[in-house]
Amino acid sequence: MPASSGPPGRGFEAPLLIAVAPNGARRTLADHPAVPLAPDALAATAKACLDEGAAMLHLHVRTPEGRHTLDADTYLAATRVVRRAVGRRMVIQITTEAAGIYRPPEQMAVVRAVRPEAVSLSVRELAGGDAPESGLASFFSWLARARVMTQIILYDVPDVFLWNDLRRRGVVPEGPWFPLFVLGRYAAGRVSAPRDLLPFLGAEDGMYPWCVCAFGPRENACAIAAAALGGHARVGFENNLSLRDGSPAQDNAALVRQVAEGARALGRRLAAADEVRAWFPDRRLEKPR
Repeated sequence: MPASSGPPGRGFEAPLLIAVAPNGARRTLADHPAVPLAPDALAATAKACLDEGAAMLHLHVRTPEGRHTLDADTYLAATRVVRRAVGRRMVIQITTEAAGIYRPPEQMAVVRAVRPEAVSLSVRELAGGDAPESGLASFFSWLARARVMTQIILYDVPDVFLWNDLRRRGVVPEGPWFPLFVLGRYAAGRVSAPRDLLPFLGAEDGMYPWCVCAFGPRENACAIAAAALGGHARVGFENNLSLRDGSPAQDNAALVRQVAEGARALGRRLAAADEVRAWFPDRRLEKPR
């Protein structure tokens, strides 16, 4: 589908966004010595992945002891360090992942405090608790007004139906939304496969560009399947430590490099950060209240 015939950023003719998720909420140096935890390490990883073709950094930050945190000041400090390394050549996306620690009010509060360029959030985490739906509606309206590029994490088809229902009922207004289909699970022995993408594509409504992340050594195959079908790909040590042949990846940049090679084989060029930003209206047009 040509980019001009559908939503910006959607379809094979749109440039491929490669996002990198270099650490996640759980990985440590015991998992791999190249997992970046401190801001300087994150900045160096971001620059290496940018050089290989990534245009977005999915940013998790840690406490000095290495624990997952949603502390706003820690996010702001890490963002400044990464920006010095990559400038505006990468979209920096923070996460609201609960990781069994945080509740929806805390997850929403950190986004309001940081006011990031981009954020990822789980519709299941935010809508599945006991918080009133009015609070969810207020938060999504704020995201839309602030023009925060918001990646909606969808773990399965019921999540897609939940997301569609929230939009249909007006709880979620139209905005700069960017669904992420999660293939596979953290459960031991479960790895992703390209066919896991098909149920998501059957359930989504075609309104927005979409992205895939996957678990295990078939991460690259899933990313290339998404690229071939007009979507986008997120790779990195958060979900996978292996190259496509099953051998250990040297670093996050090696995983990005594989996707860039696959995109060239498909004849799909890579997106630059400013092209990704152009898929969504200017988030600065209206000052958030």
